[in-house]
Amino acid sequence: MATIQQIIRKRPWLGWLIFVATVVVVFFLGLLASSIMERRAEASFAYQPEVEHSQWEPRSEVWGENFPRQYERWKATRDTSFRTKYNGNAPIDMLERNPRLVILWANYGFSKEYDQAKGHAWAIRDMRHNLRTGAPVDGRSSPMPNTCWTCKSPDVPRVMSKIGAEEFYKGSWEERGHQIVNPIGCADCHEAESMNLQVPRPALVEAFERRGRDIEDATHQQMRRYVCAQCHSEYYFKGEGNYLVFPWDKGREVEDMEAYYDERDFADWTHGISKAPMIKAQHPDYEIFMQGIHAKRGLACADCHMPYTSEGGQKFTDHKIVSPLKYIDKTCLVCHKESEKQLMEDVYTRFDKVKASQYKLEKKLVQAHFEAQKAWELGATEEQMKPALMDIRHAQWRWGYIANSHGAPFHAPIECLRVYNTAMGIAQDARLKLSRILSSLGYNKEVPVPDISTKAKAQEVVGLDMDKLNRQKEKFMEEVVPRWEEKARQREKGYDVKELSD
Repeated sequence: MATIQQIIRKRPWLGWLIFVATVVVVFFLGLLASSIMERRAEASFAYQPEVEHSQWEPRSEVWGENFPRQYERWKATRDTSFRTKYNGNAPIDMLERNPRLVILWANYGFSKEYDQAKGHAWAIRDMRHNLRTGAPVDGRSSPMPNTCWTCKSPDVPRVMSKIGAEEFYKGSWEERGHQIVNPIGCADCHEAESMNLQVPRPALVEAFERRGRDIEDATHQQMRRYVCAQCHSEYYFKGEGNYLVFPWDKGREVEDMEAYYDERDFADWTHGISKAPMIKAQHPDYEIFMQGIHAKRGLACADCHMPYTSEGGQKFTDHKIVSPLKYIDKTCLVCHKESEKQLMEDVYTRFDKVKASQYKLEKKLVQAHFEAQKAWELGATEEQMKPALMDIRHAQWRWGYIANSHGAPFHAPIECLRVYNTAMGIAQDARLKLSRILSSLGYNKEVPVPDISTKAKAQEVVGLDMDKLNRQKEKFMEEVVPRWEEKARQREKGYDVKELSD
């Protein structure tokens, strides 16, 4: 049997081939070793902070001393220049864009003012500078419950740690509004000691517990969903104590949560035109995302909204949370091989189809509300009206479930169209029932819909005195908000965070 040396003598090129292969193997082993050492160095940095602080430190600038790159990107969420075909994070008056919303939310706070969410850095300001929350009757404070603050600030879990979640929910802005000064930041998602992901708000944890799941058993990839789901989910305020609850006991689909609310005779408000007992869908982003293809392929929110980026040779998660369309090269193109133009067209095609169904459904709902109003005017009884009003409730709940969710037409377009399709049928059933009631009362004509072509006209139709409300808001901005914002200025000067809970 010939030896290796004999084979090489007969075929000299084989020796060179072995040499080159060895060089290549050594080279890639060196890269692997370098990568391992780099990751170990990053890990040692993460677990050995230069600045010590407590878990309840709400100031992101303090956390930023240890993670300056991530902090600088977090600060970039103040940028509101990005616009997409439908939203983005630019300031948009949604009622002016779509006045039908005023009618759909008649007698509810959202009919006064509803602006496009601009991003985490604006969470506190957008809450205070808003007619839904910042225009009390007396002009001195706000009657809103503390529960409204729950997802807007890391000051919330800080205060909860001292007085408990139940006690926090019971309070009002008059009592504790001055303590909520820091916008959504580091402490909302990370443990101070290890920088591991965490869920400091109880509603999500409690919802899982009621379904027999322990969030402590979650994988890291699941936690990259849950830190977002603790806020980006459907919820309601339970009982007189305004306790925050996720209605997932029967499941997370639209029909499951509808049944949950119906069993409890829960209603967010009574509609100002139809008198229907309404449910206001909040923003079931997580629930809808879990119905889509990206969730089924194992992706988490952070994979698309917080892609990896590099700076100075260091790779880290981008904390400028924004639409994935802002950085398609770092989001979509990581997995997809189509061109950027093609991917953008695919996204907008999905949005266009879902939005077309949304607008068609809105028109049916608006008509149903005015038909119900006419029936009441003609003397319809509660017994006559109840079935039709329940249909209006269920159809509009489904409408809001999709329309109020961030990015739903992209996250799960098939589910969106399914929900709108069922809502369309229920809305039509409501109108058929109302037509029979109207006919029995001697009215056989089409019920006219008033001119609601602008926000101002629609608000006049629902009886809103916007001049009065804006004066109240202006007084609130002048007398109350400056006191609260002074707390923020003191914080920036090194104000003792412990004093904020006194």
